[in-house]
This record gives sequence, structure tokens and C-alpha cells, in this order.
Amino acid sequence: MTAAGADPGTGPPAEGEAVRIEGLRKSFGASEVLRGIEMGFARDIARRVCFLAEGVIVEDAPPSVLFTEPKDERARRFLRRIVEAGRL
Repeated sequence: MTAAGADPGTGPPAEGEAVRIEGLRKSFGASEVLRGIEMGFARDIARRVCFLAEGVIVEDAPPSVLFTEPKDERARRFLRRIVEAGRL
């Protein structure tokens, strides 16, 4: 099952996005892939978290690593912004 768009703030995925999410699910051998905007929720429930930039996975790590030691500068900037905004 793919639960793309499960976050009501993001709405249903566009057709192309749904196809990409299904491809991710298959490549990871996962039964479910969630995409959303609630980073605290992702950190708390995920076994793996991927950070995408311009449609490309630039970080793929367990939440304990991605949320504390991201390697990619874009991921670091994003996380810094959401922490400063009090959203994580």
C-alpha cells in the first residue's frame, strides 16, 4: 500500500509524483511509503527517511542520523529552518 498524500496539508499527489513514489516503494522493498510535511511525525515513526531535492533523493538514512547529522547542505538548511520555526 502506498499512502502518498496521507498528510491533509499536502493533498493528493500528482500522477507523476504517485508513479515516482510507487517506484521508491518498490526499490526499497517497502510495504508503504509516506510523504508529508510533518517532520516530527516522520522522525518518530519512520525506519528510513529520504530527503528529496528537485526530485532526486539526496539523503537516505535512519531518522536518528538524518535529523541530527545530514550530509547534504540542502537538507541541513531545511532542517535548520524548521527547527527555527518551532516545527521540529
